[in-house]
Amino acid sequence: MPNVKVVVFRCGQEEYAIPVEKVVSIEKAERVNRIPHLPDYVLGLTRIRNELLPILDFEQILYRQPANSSEAKMIVLQSDDFIFGLLVVEAKEILDIEEEQLKQVGLVNYAKTQYFSAVANLEQRMITIVSPDVLVNTLDGIKEIKAYMKSLTEEELQEIK
Repeated sequence: MPNVKVVVFRCGQEEYAIPVEKVVSIEKAERVNRIPHLPDYVLGLTRIRNELLPILDFEQILYRQPANSSEAKMIVLQSDDFIFGLLVVEAKEILDIEEEQLKQVGLVNYAKTQYFSAVANLEQRMITIVSPDVLVNTLDGIKEIKAYMKSLTEEELQEIK
């Protein structure tokens, strides 16, 4: 049976994971340009390898409180049509999870947590698997953020360092 390779990270006291094929890179969270009037979970914009992307605070999405940004890491993710940074408390490791260790979650049916695709039930820990594609399509206001990112002109892109 095939294994699922994931990047494990922490938010609050819990462990979460994202399939490694969705991860572009893991970066230090620095140089964030705050943009007013965006939803609470959007920290602002940053430039990574000449690509401008919004940073979403996963701690804010889950627990309605900002991550401690001094130690936070940013996982750069590619969803279907959108590249973004996900701010997490700590990006821990890359892990191979056997498919039989993954349990589907009843919470997938709950509108606010549709992005939890499964739970890895390991010996000493439980890791919730997050689907970045579902995450960016279920957040309030994300359509406007995608539209905003597409609407930025080259000139505006140059102004954001």
